[in-house]
Amino acid sequence: MIALDDVSKRYPNGTYALQDVDLRVAPGEFVFLVGSSGAGKSTLIRLLIREELTTTGRVVVDHDDVAKLRGGGIPRLRRKVGVVFQDFKLLPSRTVAENVAFALLVTGRGGRSAREDTERALALVGLDHRREHFPRELSGGEQQRTAIARALVNRPRILIADEPTGNLDPVTSWEIIKLLVRVNELGTTIVIATHNADIVNALRRRVVALDHGRIVRDEREGMYAA
Repeated sequence: MIALDDVSKRYPNGTYALQDVDLRVAPGEFVFLVGSSGAGKSTLIRLLIREELTTTGRVVVDHDDVAKLRGGGIPRLRRKVGVVFQDFKLLPSRTVAENVAFALLVTGRGGRSAREDTERALALVGLDHRREHFPRELSGGEQQRTAIARALVNRPRILIADEPTGNLDPVTSWEIIKLLVRVNELGTTIVIATHNADIVNALRRRVVALDHGRIVRDEREGMYAA
């Protein structure tokens, strides 16, 4: 599902964000990316969604060599890979339903099928009763659920979350993680970058640890000491 082969990312100032990274993620896996700030987690995520390109090495996502994508290939990749961020990135002037549907509209989808997919995504995250509310009227957890629904509305094969609980209290963080576990159980491959050792250690899923741009540990039922 995801393959990084000897991947390095070097910025013009000479700093390496990633060095000699080899990684495989199989369909249906649930993987935590852990490491201190600056370890390379966010850079790795940006490579997966082609917000950046490698300096050397190859990134393959669902059979697509990311660097070789042209034209419509990039939007197609981003429909297959849903992304959730720490700061939600919701449109403040649009309702919950409109925020979720926006991910369909930008790909040219509308009409009945778009409405049905929006309702399905809202029901999955438990927000169908808040569909007409605006982001300012939601709690932090509800805003993140909206962001997750938006990431899922295109039925992606992979969901990537970059510090999805970073702005949430512990109880709400657990609710969001339980939701992501449920999404994984429905067949979606999950990759989560996080600093939250409590969640990582409680779930005991695969842990890939980064340090100064290198993978220093990869354990199937890993723990994390932040």
